[in-house]
Amino acid sequence: MRTIISERLVLRPWQVDDADFLLDLESRWDVVRFLGSAPRTMTTRDEALASIARRRAVSEHPVHGIWLVADHEGARLGNLLLKPIPLSAGERPTPATEVEIGWHLHPDAWGRGYATEAAAAVCADVLARGLERVVAVTHPDNTASQAVCRRLGMRHLGTTARFMDTTTQLFELLAPR
Repeated sequence: MRTIISERLVLRPWQVDDADFLLDLESRWDVVRFLGSAPRTMTTRDEALASIARRRAVSEHPVHGIWLVADHEGARLGNLLLKPIPLSAGERPTPATEVEIGWHLHPDAWGRGYATEAAAAVCADVLARGLERVVAVTHPDNTASQAVCRRLGMRHLGTTARFMDTTTQLFELLAPR
């Protein structure tokens, strides 16, 4: 998996020694409350280790990945993902797989533009690699992530229940033509 570097951030693969940070991050309801259709907090280090193994497996793909977001000094800040988004039950796949970008950061890192900077760096990387479209879905009440989508230049496509068996706000970013 590739490491992506921006002005203030390093997006790198998750490692086993990141487990305590991941447990701290995802044991917080305020961090996970908008994730997926049935959010839940992480409760054990073993869960964190299993999650890191899954993240590393996704990251073996040449374009997709799940990165730990850190600053240039190595302080861990959060998570950023780019991977196929699961369709809701009964939804028909389209010819092209939908690829989702998503993020969640530690509360100590909120409000500093890190989510926007990390997502912009990954979008620039994958669009340059030939991906033509990136989508983001947000919980209808997650105005902070919706603001990040807008700062990224994503177009709001409205409300959908097409993904993850839940109702979300859908955004897209298209590769420049």
